Amino acid sequence: MGVKDLEDLKKLSMLRSQIDGISVEKIMSTDFPTIDSDSTIANALSVMKESKYQDLPVVDNGSYVGVVTYSAILRKKSVTLDAKVKNLIRSIQTATLDLEITKIAEMFISNNCRQIPILNGKKIIGVVMRNKIIDIVRDIKALKEIKVWEIMTNPVEAVKVHDLMDDALELMIREDIRTLPVVDETDRVVGVVGMREIIDNNWKKDNKTIGDLAKSARSQITVESIATTSAKTVEWDADVAEAVSVMVENGFSTLPVVESNSLVGVITEYDVLELISACRERDMVFVQISGLDDNEKEYTDAIYKDIENMISKVSKIYKPESLNIHVSRYNEVGGNPKYSITARLYINGTGLMMKEVGYDLTKTMSDLIKKLEAAVVDMKESKVSFRNRRKS
Repeated sequence: MGVKDLEDLKKLSMLRSQIDGISVEKIMSTDFPTIDSDSTIANALSVMKESKYQDLPVVDNGSYVGVVTYSAILRKKSVTLDAKVKNLIRSIQTATLDLEITKIAEMFISNNCRQIPILNGKKIIGVVMRNKIIDIVRDIKALKEIKVWEIMTNPVEAVKVHDLMDDALELMIREDIRTLPVVDETDRVVGVVGMREIIDNNWKKDNKTIGDLAKSARSQITVESIATTSAKTVEWDADVAEAVSVMVENGFSTLPVVESNSLVGVITEYDVLELISACRERDMVFVQISGLDDNEKEYTDAIYKDIENMISKVSKIYKPESLNIHVSRYNEVGGNPKYSITARLYINGTGLMMKEVGYDLTKTMSDLIKKLEAAVVDMKESKVSFRNRRKS
């Protein structure tokens, strides 16, 4: 079975029944760290380091109030470490024990988070981690036989062995990613570097703010000196189950994909979550935009109008299944952020990845949507692409 088989409504219904037949209680964790809203950022970082949790539920007087994330802290370069986390609390969707697994997979995508809190009233009784959701793939024949190239992320961001650690950190913050493949001059994967390696190797007790990282002399060391050199990879034509096994058993959120030892993409937990989410019953194309700040949501009407027009046009060529868009921002100058917007359109059993960067949110989004439309036209006209190659 391949991704394209998900267009078969009968197969999709059977697959959805298998996935949603798994209970939330079976996959949730009941042993997890929490902090309260009066905790300091320094304390939150300490708990994250010790527990390996990068998202911490915030609980006040027994009631769940939100989460504090590793990435949110890193973006606040001028905030002091003795500041309270209450100003960094993020509201994400929560689930209950009776919610469908396909819906929870969808929530991971829309919230761009590492875990979903499970509530009973206002009390948090557990969390579902991303790796617990993707592990489902190994037990469902129709999913585990899908090929890596069908769902992998391509093109891929990577760093060279001689790039500086500061460059890797800037790339992670800008693109809102936490793990990067490390490649040599021939694009051969020689390691991986994650946000945690950077923080663990660069943080000092005399740091007063997150921004002090960039000023540290250690930020000028090369990536290869801190990267995990025992990097594992997966071949582009391997089954998804093989990739998921490596990710789950080693605690990886991102796995480099290679062909003839050269890096051609990555498969991430989000790629697998999108596959599971695609099995959810819908009457129309699933469209999800994540990463918008509250003050930017006034632009959503114009954005959705552009998306609606694009979907109407491409539907005459191929049937679109889902569109996931993520907005990240960086290099704030004079209060004006620069936007980096990525999109993934599932259409005709293929995942199209596009990216656009600019200072104007609506124009950048509009340009990205036009690129997606053009890519669908190109896909129709081209008989050869990376995703439909077969080994001779």
